Amino acid sequence: MKLKTDNLEHKYADVPLRVKTWVYIILVFVLAISHPLAMKIFISYIGFQVFLEFLRMFQIKINLIIASLGIGITQFLLLFFLNFENYFLYALGISLLVIMLFLIRNSSLKQLSGIVLGLVIALFVFPHLVFLREGILGVKALVFLVVVTELNDVFQYVMGKSFGKRKIMPKISPNKTWAGVVGGVFLTLILSAILGYFLLPSPLVVNIVLGLILGISGFFGDIFMSLLKRRTNVKDTGQLLPGHGGLLDRMDSLIFNLPIFFWVFTVWLKTNL
Repeated sequence: MKLKTDNLEHKYADVPLRVKTWVYIILVFVLAISHPLAMKIFISYIGFQVFLEFLRMFQIKINLIIASLGIGITQFLLLFFLNFENYFLYALGISLLVIMLFLIRNSSLKQLSGIVLGLVIALFVFPHLVFLREGILGVKALVFLVVVTELNDVFQYVMGKSFGKRKIMPKISPNKTWAGVVGGVFLTLILSAILGYFLLPSPLVVNIVLGLILGISGFFGDIFMSLLKRRTNVKDTGQLLPGHGGLLDRMDSLIFNLPIFFWVFTVWLKTNL
């Protein structure tokens, strides 16, 4: 009996630290969405941190802080001065310029792939949070996406810890189990239906479909980052968030969910409202 209790305590040993970090994450998120300028600053910081974590992961020999600050500051200026239509065009131009600079430095193919991925995720993925906030539904759509995505992560973690036995991809993500994913996605469907009723103008069926898409897509975002970490031989992308790792470790599910939700839901809004 004591052995079983010890195993249970070991299984959930990191939960208190994770919960404590979650409190800080929620406070920062609430402050960020409280004002458009705060949101732009927040996303620019994410751009800085994401690029920094990619530079470290792929062991790119350069002044990491200065290079990452350059991306973060540039992103803030683009978000502050440009509208949605022009942002991506200028971001593409800057990304190509950065890639050319690393080509001139004779960076390896592996390093270039890290630079490209870092630029795409920093400059093209996470800015969708700003555009969601500035869209038709504003903060409501943003809160829906982030809450559903992050709780899907929590659901899969808890269900996997509680019932998971059969692993999906043990060599890539040893903690991912079929019970965790299936149970997590099922709970996400329920959450999406309930939260969508209060935050979105879409009908129940659409909200359930959104929950299914975000649950599955979030899983693949997690697998994507796990694969990158395996390829670069790192356990975590950083140490920014105690109990979670780096920013990418915590926000990996948003990598696919952000653009998918933004474009799918934007198209639905334009055709149904």
